[in-house]
Amino acid sequence: MNTIEVIDLDREHASLPSEARDRAVDALENGKVLFLPRYGFPVADAERGLLSPTVVNKSKNVSYDPGTRVLGGTELSGANAGLLRDMIARFADFAQDLLLELFSSYAGGLIRARTSFRPVEVEGRVSSWRKDDSRLHVDSFPSSPTGGKRILRVFSNVNPEGRSRVWRVGEPFEQMAARFLPSISRPLPGSGALLAFLGITKSPRTEYDHLMLHLHDRMKADDRYQNEVKQIEQEFPPGCTWLTFSDQVSHAAMRGQYQFEQTFLLPVAQMRDERRSPLRILERLTGRKLT
Repeated sequence: MNTIEVIDLDREHASLPSEARDRAVDALENGKVLFLPRYGFPVADAERGLLSPTVVNKSKNVSYDPGTRVLGGTELSGANAGLLRDMIARFADFAQDLLLELFSSYAGGLIRARTSFRPVEVEGRVSSWRKDDSRLHVDSFPSSPTGGKRILRVFSNVNPEGRSRVWRVGEPFEQMAARFLPSISRPLPGSGALLAFLGITKSPRTEYDHLMLHLHDRMKADDRYQNEVKQIEQEFPPGCTWLTFSDQVSHAAMRGQYQFEQTFLLPVAQMRDERRSPLRILERLTGRKLT
């Protein structure tokens, strides 16, 4: 399975020739994971003490809202909380700068969403099957419908102990969708607007969002699929960065600790070829407009 595209870029010479940027865009939109083995996020000496699972409360990660600069999920307060916030905010800028270097055509449409720092070991963490990210899935947000916008995520491993973040990457989106779509019923008329009216979702849930949520759940709930579908295992060592459209790429986090993650949303019209988006693929498979 050719699902990993290596991009040879380092932070000291952070530019690529136009042919390499074209290759990166095509790989990303075709459902690959872009792996930058020499492009790492630098943690300052003063921040090293923050690389500890004790910085989180009962959550699995520390979240950062770029609009309000508010931290969530941390036990820290005062100066230490400020140091943690500034480190995560710096990663958010790092991730955006990288995307603008690789995908200048996305610049007018990128929407920066939440940033997170994940200092807790993935392996062995107990959760329900629906929240278990060690099971193959595509991303969809239950309370924050995207209305078809792409979910683009940037990750960096800063593990101080030399341990890799390990993923599984599964089959192409269209194959997965064709497998599970027949088992998903259409939403009840008006249900998406009702969810927003009741405050359950932040905006009306479209039929696209409905299908994506059910695809996420069908994948995770199917043990046979998890075990038998064609997939690869990929290691991301400390000092590297990787990114992907996580609404399109079937992925599972198996092992690892101390990861940064930045989420962006991108309108499909901003893509080089929106026919490759989950929205257009699902519209083609269902034969109807979904937003």
